Amino acid sequence: MTPSFAPPTLAQPETLGAVLQQQGFALLDAVSMCALSGCSLSALDSLRAQWTDLPPDAYLRDGGRYRRRRHASFVVQDGKLTQEPHRAHWQPLEYNALHGGMQRLFEPMTADVLGQPVWTQLLLWVATVCSGLRGQQPWFVEAHQFRIDTTDGIGRPTPEGAHRDGVDMVAVFLVDREGIKGGETRVFDATGPNGQRFTLSQPWSVMLLDDERVIHESTPIQPLATDGWRDTLVLTLRAGGFQDETR
Repeated sequence: MTPSFAPPTLAQPETLGAVLQQQGFALLDAVSMCALSGCSLSALDSLRAQWTDLPPDAYLRDGGRYRRRRHASFVVQDGKLTQEPHRAHWQPLEYNALHGGMQRLFEPMTADVLGQPVWTQLLLWVATVCSGLRGQQPWFVEAHQFRIDTTDGIGRPTPEGAHRDGVDMVAVFLVDREGIKGGETRVFDATGPNGQRFTLSQPWSVMLLDDERVIHESTPIQPLATDGWRDTLVLTLRAGGFQDETR
């Protein structure tokens, strides 16, 4: 089927839950996200420098050099955030045909990010949104810092293509983008051709996804002149435990 794209619509703070329930995803600008989470934009902006020293992703099966990342895992329960011992990221092949079935042990996120009060505040808010969608319960959260650059002339935010992540909810925050074109986000109904397309361009705007209902991807980026990059923070929330090869 040929995809049919509708124009994007920003959710308002008072309608976020209803929009997520209705269409399976919601898009918030930075002002609305800060209003809902209680995070100040200045505190969030203080984290942006921590995307400049991300180590290369050593697991890219397409041979590319365009992705850098760090990873950490947490549990949110009873309004408290607890960091888990560092662990490998694993996805089944049914959700990631390119990199599924691999134990990928990325470099851990640093205390320069995790030690900031705004980090805890942000994750607790995302967990609250997920509880509104799925009901109050413990949430197993994986956090990924990504930098996609144009080292190879082109960078691929989602080399696996349009996909689901096998979790309950996904939050994709744009942290920065510099000197690039492309990086358009596309969200499709999991059971049909309808979708929306938009480009996250404002730092700390966020896309929230009900992972059971929608499929998502981002198009490749190319440099406008010399090198460029796109920085994101991706949070996945899952009930019942982390994705694990033995589960």
